[in-house]
Amino acid sequence: MIAIEFSSRQKQIIELVKVHQPITSTQLADRLDVSRAAIRPDLSVLTMSGVLEAKPKMGYFYKNDRTIFDVIKSIKVKAIKSKPVTVSEDTTVYDGIVRLFLEDTGTLYVVNNGALSGVVSRKDFIKIAVGNTEVKKLPIGMIMSRMPKVIYTTDEESVLDAAEKIMVNEIDSIPVVEVIEGQDGKNELKVTGKVSKTTFTRLLYELGKGMRSFDENS
Repeated sequence: MIAIEFSSRQKQIIELVKVHQPITSTQLADRLDVSRAAIRPDLSVLTMSGVLEAKPKMGYFYKNDRTIFDVIKSIKVKAIKSKPVTVSEDTTVYDGIVRLFLEDTGTLYVVNNGALSGVVSRKDFIKIAVGNTEVKKLPIGMIMSRMPKVIYTTDEESVLDAAEKIMVNEIDSIPVVEVIEGQDGKNELKVTGKVSKTTFTRLLYELGKGMRSFDENS
C-alpha cells in the first residue's frame, strides 16, 4: 500500500474535523481563514483517500473505522432539527386540527408569551374531537400536556440521546428548545425546532446510503 503524504493544510483540516465533527466546508474555511474554493481540492483528496467522509446536510466526519453508533453519537440535534409548528393557548381545538393538517405535522407546540407552555399531539385531538361538539370554542390550553411534563431536547444534545427520549417516552416528536431568562428571572424555554421519528428515520437512511456529497444550503 502506498502511503499518502498530506500537505500541512490537509493535516490541519483532519485535526479540525476530529475536534469539531460534523463540520461543513464553510466552517472549515472560516477556521483556516481561507475561501471555500481554496480548500475544495484538499477536501477532495481527503475524502477520496478515505480519511474524511461527507454526509448530506451535516458536514465532514473523520473516518477511522467508526461504527454507526459513533457517528450518531457525534451528531448534535441542531444538525437535523426541523421547523416547529407553534400555536397559542387560546387557539381553539378546531383551528389546531386545521393547522395540524395544513402543516402536515403530528404535534403542535403551545407557547405563552414566547415560552413553551405545553404540547398537543394528534392523539390528544382525536380523543377530544370524538363526540365533542365544542371544538370550535374549546381552547387548546384545556387539553394540552403542560410543563414541566413536556419532554424536550436542546441543540447541543446528541442525536442518540434525543432519540432515546422519544423511544422511552413513546412519543412521536419532541421540541428543541433554548433556555432563556424570563421577565420574572426564572428560566423559560424558547422553541427553536423539533425532532421526530421521521427525522431519525431520514438520518439513518442518509447515513446508510454513505453519500459523499451534500448540499450545505438546503
